[in-house]
Amino acid sequence: MGGQGVGKGTFARMLRERHEYKYIETGKMLRDAAANDKNIADIMARGELLSFDMLVKLVAANMSGDKDVLLDGFPRTLEQAKWLVDNYSTKFDIHIIYLNVPEEVMVKRIQKRINEGGGRADDADTAAIRKRLDIFWNTTVPAINWLRTADGIKFSDVDVSGELDDNFKNILSALEK
Repeated sequence: MGGQGVGKGTFARMLRERHEYKYIETGKMLRDAAANDKNIADIMARGELLSFDMLVKLVAANMSGDKDVLLDGFPRTLEQAKWLVDNYSTKFDIHIIYLNVPEEVMVKRIQKRINEGGGRADDADTAAIRKRLDIFWNTTVPAINWLRTADGIKFSDVDVSGELDDNFKNILSALEK
């Protein structure tokens, strides 16, 4: 978990190179679901979010299997975090890795993605970036704060504001604990 530009996708890829995870990237999962479900496609086309029930149904459908699961982009809200713990803390060893950086680092990394020709289409829109950061601070951070003290899970607050290799070593160290 972490804010925009912290490297969630990058670190997820690096972890998958070291271990065979079932990888659930929420954005891709939603795009795939929209390709097969007109109702979901219509909701996304309107720029709306799927209801809590629809989203957790999709996540649950993808949580099966016997591999360790790496979630990227879920949970993002307190309600989703509580659902994850309530439904999966007895089935999996849940370990939340919070990729922690100051907001100015998030913004610099988003700008770097733009300058390197990558990132999301709305990365170039300052108002969109601000909106995404506000959602992170107002919606995702309360979930992160709840997860810090939730029973039945491990929580690691990992500073990833340094260089990529050092940041990844910090993540690996947190996973080993």
